[in-house]
Amino acid sequence: MTTNAFTILHVEDDPNDVLLFQRALTKSASHTILQAVTDGDQAVRYLAGLDQFQDREKFPLPHLVLLDLKMPRKSGMEVLAWIRSQPQLKKLIVVIFTSSKHDEDVTRAYDLGANSYLVKPVGFEALQEMIKSIIHYWGHLNQISGP
Repeated sequence: MTTNAFTILHVEDDPNDVLLFQRALTKSASHTILQAVTDGDQAVRYLAGLDQFQDREKFPLPHLVLLDLKMPRKSGMEVLAWIRSQPQLKKLIVVIFTSSKHDEDVTRAYDLGANSYLVKPVGFEALQEMIKSIIHYWGHLNQISGP
């Protein structure tokens, strides 16, 4: 596992969206590790290092979580609330990455502590550009403090 790599945890239940994101990331960014989970419960287990996610070499804590809102088991809002309730994860960058443009979803996400709220773009090229922007901003320009 590359230690200088920027690690993203992509929390998305639609396998087509996961595949499209993986392809766009491969074409857009080097030195980026993508970990993907398919529901909110898996996201919590991954971030807590439970069950199959105990090995932090194989499943490193991410630098950034891309979190869909509408998911089975635990919604994105529930995962976000859980993340912000964990002292060791309070500074983790969480970007909501969803299809919802509803004002109430945007407001609630920010109230729960989201760092950013992005609406999934339509089209592969637009997705590639968004991924480049996300990685450039959060991985290179943004300054974070220590744990």
